[in-house]
Amino acid sequence: MKAMNPVRKKFSRRARVATGGAVLTAVAVSGFGAVSANASAPATTSATAASASVPARATTTSTHLTIDAAAKAAQAALDAAEKENQRVTVAVVDRNGNTIVTLRGDGAGPQSYESAERKAFTAAAWNAPTSQLAERLQQTPNLKDIPGTLFLAGGAPVTAGNAPIAGIGVAGAPSGALDEKFAQAGANAVAR
Repeated sequence: MKAMNPVRKKFSRRARVATGGAVLTAVAVSGFGAVSANASAPATTSATAASASVPARATTTSTHLTIDAAAKAAQAALDAAEKENQRVTVAVVDRNGNTIVTLRGDGAGPQSYESAERKAFTAAAWNAPTSQLAERLQQTPNLKDIPGTLFLAGGAPVTAGNAPIAGIGVAGAPSGALDEKFAQAGANAVAR
């Protein structure tokens, strides 16, 4: 008796045919993509012809901070810190926690880079200043176990229509209150 391939056992014939068709289409599109890119008239591939239109009710639209606004916010936070002779790192992340801009001020400590990003992510994820979130740890200590978060003062959310669209994190000042003051200066610069 022959042993069946474990991968083959998991997929039905219809699934294998569909997967094989998708792979062949991908190979064909990548092979013909260069040729059709040089053609004078646009060419339609079978992949384009087979695409389906998704109804509007199956999608969502989100607001994002532009790179210019993120850079303006980061620079405003760094400027606020420099006015008080503080050496900090500033990070601006989008709603999903992806870093948009990071500015490391002259003399900022090496630990401040990651701390600033994590504070920014935490502020965006919970749509609250991280100083408020740090207070919640007393009631719910397992919050600190969530990956990528840092429940220390120094993060401020950026909102549009009361929904979080970004977070600004600052790290490196001698107190979280100062870090958060500078992060808020960055958030305020975007709001103007």
